[in-house]
Amino acid sequence: MAQKTSGEFEKEFVDGLSNSTGTDLAGWMTMLAGTAITKRNDMIAWLKNEHGFGHMNASLLAGIHANGGKLVYQSTDNLLADQFAKAPDMRPLYEEFVEYITKNFPNATLLPKKTYVSVLEKREFCAVNIKKAELRIGLDLGDRPFDDTVEKAKLTGPMPRISHMVVAADNGRFDGNLTELLK
Repeated sequence: MAQKTSGEFEKEFVDGLSNSTGTDLAGWMTMLAGTAITKRNDMIAWLKNEHGFGHMNASLLAGIHANGGKLVYQSTDNLLADQFAKAPDMRPLYEEFVEYITKNFPNATLLPKKTYVSVLEKREFCAVNIKKAELRIGLDLGDRPFDDTVEKAKLTGPMPRISHMVVAADNGRFDGNLTELLK
């Protein structure tokens, strides 16, 4: 079974919003704009508590509201570009990482998300945060101890199973050691 992208989830949610809640996206944007709520987490809590939304749907709606009423995940190109907005100098290193993944994991797909890039085959096995001076390469290593090679993950966005990370400030980290960790 193919895994749905964030864009597919978002589109499915928005397309069914009127049927499931009786209010379309424009109505929800108007309603949210009419509240005094300014913080995302408070808005999510309000949608859950006052309107019965599940957490994921409340998060999607709050995200769309924060994005000026526009869908957040409609274009993966924009999602990746947005990540480089604060770290334009990291683009060449990221492109080298993409070449490394393509060479060593030919069945892998790189899927930009709002705050990170997911690397998946059957499931997500790696996640990348693009920072100003480094790429944080998150790994699913379970109970493996932290050491000089891998540290505790400090990534924004991916699932909690991405427990470890390797920090790459240059392409010297894209080697056989990283390949073994990713396998």
